[in-house]
Amino acid sequence: MTAGTNYSVRDEIRDYWSMRAESFDLSPGHEIFSETERSAWHRLIRKHLGAGEGRWALDLACGTGVVSHLMHDLGYEVTGLDWSEAMLDKARAKSKTRGSSIRFLMRDAEATGEDEASYDVIVTRHLVWTLVDPAAAFAHWFKLLKPGGRVLIVDGDFVTQTWFRKLRRWIDAAVSRFRPAKPDPRGDFRTQYQSIMSQIYFRDGAKAPEVVRLLESAGFRPVIVDTSLGEIHRAQGRNMPIAQFLDRATQHRYAICAVRPE
Repeated sequence: MTAGTNYSVRDEIRDYWSMRAESFDLSPGHEIFSETERSAWHRLIRKHLGAGEGRWALDLACGTGVVSHLMHDLGYEVTGLDWSEAMLDKARAKSKTRGSSIRFLMRDAEATGEDEASYDVIVTRHLVWTLVDPAAAFAHWFKLLKPGGRVLIVDGDFVTQTWFRKLRRWIDAAVSRFRPAKPDPRGDFRTQYQSIMSQIYFRDGAKAPEVVRLLESAGFRPVIVDTSLGEIHRAQGRNMPIAQFLDRATQHRYAICAVRPE
């Protein structure tokens, strides 16, 4: 794609995830492939947000609607927003198949256009690390929540080189001395990913302390970091190659629950 002068990093992010939409649900860690994992997600959500019981939930960067449906399972009235129409097409098709009442809209998670104080909870999975201006986004999310409302952020530092990734790179470099390197199957995905990463706020990795600092600056109190996600990761790992599982297991991953004070 040839980018014009008005082509922004947000447009790049939209186009990147639109390219990923067709194969998104094929990957463990994106779609859910077992009832064990689904139950683990339900427990995490209940732990931090409670049961739905008709409360209103906003799923930001909802993608193909995986987390939206987890919230719907628990009784929430769910709105899912995403910047990619291709992702939303998948989400709407999934919702129709499952007979759910989720509302899916194409909106920017950093400027949703939703009414202030209209949601009891906000949930995001693997969105915050891609934000262009997280301080502005968190201030906006604060306003979208009713007093006492909560945001649950499930995310991580996917940039910092872990010991396992360093080991893999060392092994790959050693092997390449004797065997030609294979072409990167990610092709254009990798090129566009690198372009996006050079322009976003968390280009050096979305570490929990900085996310907490920005949430507190937006007015959230208290802000709680939960790193006990092993149950979810183990369930995902049963459907992953061992190298992918070890890579994920050594990353800094977390759930952060932040409250808009009464």
